[in-house]
Amino acid sequence: MAFIDFSSALGCAATAINVERSSAVGGQRASLGAERSRSAASHASLSALEWLVVSLARGDRLSSLRTPGKMATAMGMLFGRRPNPRLADPKLEALRRLSVHAWHRGFAVPVSAVKAFVAAGYTSDHYELLLASVSKARLRRGRAG
Repeated sequence: MAFIDFSSALGCAATAINVERSSAVGGQRASLGAERSRSAASHASLSALEWLVVSLARGDRLSSLRTPGKMATAMGMLFGRRPNPRLADPKLEALRRLSVHAWHRGFAVPVSAVKAFVAAGYTSDHYELLLASVSKARLRRGRAG
């Protein structure tokens, strides 16, 4: 079974686009939607650096997305600090944050992460490409382990 998070901003927008297309083109509804999803994945691409960020995000914990609190700062002073996984480039950091959510939660990505991803300059096609790639890798990892 598949899970689609319709509460996300992009999920709602994609649904609205498909509804408009289906009402505009009578009998060709299903074929247009299928062609759109296939062509979207082929037009979107990420650079080698961006794929490296997605790959490295696989090892990051969800806690790396939060700012450290007072207790974590104090423990870091006592036992040594962990390296900060945050990236200096805001666009790559938005990609890392969405990738961490995708690696840990699959398609259940928070709307705030999707909005930050789109605000950083990525498109819904990039979003679909990233989630498809991560879910495929998660499935492979599940079969191997």
